[in-house]
Amino acid sequence: MTPVEFKREVIRPVIKKLDLWSVPAEELLLGTAIHESGGLKKVRQFGGGPALSYFQMEPATLYDLHDNFLAFRPKLKRALDQFQIPCLSLPENLTMNLAYAAAAARLQYYRAPEALPKSLEAQADYWKKYWNTAAGKGSPDQYLSHYKHYI
Repeated sequence: MTPVEFKREVIRPVIKKLDLWSVPAEELLLGTAIHESGGLKKVRQFGGGPALSYFQMEPATLYDLHDNFLAFRPKLKRALDQFQIPCLSLPENLTMNLAYAAAAARLQYYRAPEALPKSLEAQADYWKKYWNTAAGKGSPDQYLSHYKHYI
């Protein structure tokens, strides 16, 4: 699947069903997936780490999303649950279920206190702050480079 197809066929319909669609949300999720997965190539973290899906969300982050955010927002929890394949664990849903992974990633960004930025450069900084974190190895320049290479 190309990045454009992933955006059109997975990201856009999923975040519209969550009622959290915007152009910046769509672009930020695409940029995150491209950068984190090496161009939509990996669903497990390079080097054997715990991160899963094209978005490279760690199971601990997913459980925290459920326990400390969605548990207090039943409408959003139901919205995420509609994408879950019940016979799979939550981590398995991240690796095997593109729609669930995109929905979880969008909800994780939704937790951030700042509005989604519109420019690609500002999105790279937002990704670093709210996804990769200060302790992460990635940089906004790497994010931008990967995005521009694959789009």
